[in-house]
Amino acid sequence: MTFAWKAAGLTYNRYLAVAARVVRRSLKEEKRIVAERRGQQELRFAKWSNGKQGEIQNLAAANAQAAVESAATGGH
Repeated sequence: MTFAWKAAGLTYNRYLAVAARVVRRSLKEEKRIVAERRGQQELRFAKWSNGKQGEIQNLAAANAQAAVESAATGGH
């Protein structure tokens, strides 16, 4: 027997994210706001070169910027 999330083509992590979002949205306003803040993630990274840490960057912003640059160069 196949799980519904698997049959829908979702990964388990994506299924959990969708389910959590549905539960958060079903809460009353004040509890929903607190739960949504808890659900947000802010990932950061830094490139290391010659044993020194580079500038710390927000992963989502860096990813969006890389996607724009990739589209501008034709994906190469």
